[in-house]
Amino acid sequence: MFKHTHPYQPFIKNDTKKLIVGTLPPPRFTTGNLLEKDVNFCYGSYYNSLWLFIDKIHNLNLRYNNSKAAVKERQEYLIKHNIGVCDIVESCEREKVDASDLGMQNCKLRDIIAYLKQFPNIDTLLFIGGNSKNGPEYFFRKHIKEYNIKLELVSKEIPKIQEFVMPNKLLEVNSKQRIIKTVSLTSSSGAANISIGSNPLYKQLKANNPKFNTFDFRILQYQEYL
Repeated sequence: MFKHTHPYQPFIKNDTKKLIVGTLPPPRFTTGNLLEKDVNFCYGSYYNSLWLFIDKIHNLNLRYNNSKAAVKERQEYLIKHNIGVCDIVESCEREKVDASDLGMQNCKLRDIIAYLKQFPNIDTLLFIGGNSKNGPEYFFRKHIKEYNIKLELVSKEIPKIQEFVMPNKLLEVNSKQRIIKTVSLTSSSGAANISIGSNPLYKQLKANNPKFNTFDFRILQYQEYL
């Protein structure tokens, strides 16, 4: 079994308001065998494409290589927009060494709720992927059972929006009720293109504009939150 461990600590600042939550970067980030266009940072896989979407939305002209400059560009963007990154899986085991979420076994999860307590300015969690098995929302639902927290549906339209109330015992004395919003964005990986293709909204937009593609579909979602 391959022990797949997360190579990066959560990237969170005191003024972080939104937290990107995924699972794990591909195994090559654990072993250090990065590809030429990979960036040694959160969502650094060139084939994941999250930074390609962010780059397009904000015209950042980011570097895509193993340099420290490429890492710094991404960190500066996150800091400027009060966004953090805290993937929910700390480690897992795999029989097949690939990046499939379904292939993860014996997963050890990070305590996202503890990070929310530590950083009280966070009010939104951005799940990069839906509620499919071993996706970030799937694991988060398992995680919050320990705290007796339940997600309440706000909107089932894509991207699905939910919210929950932080338990009083996790709040500072005399602090007001704290509501956290969660947004389940379509996964930024290429594997999600199949599910996007069957999405009714995507089909409608594609029919109106034959040049409209899965990249454009994600841009429409991501630009409001990233």
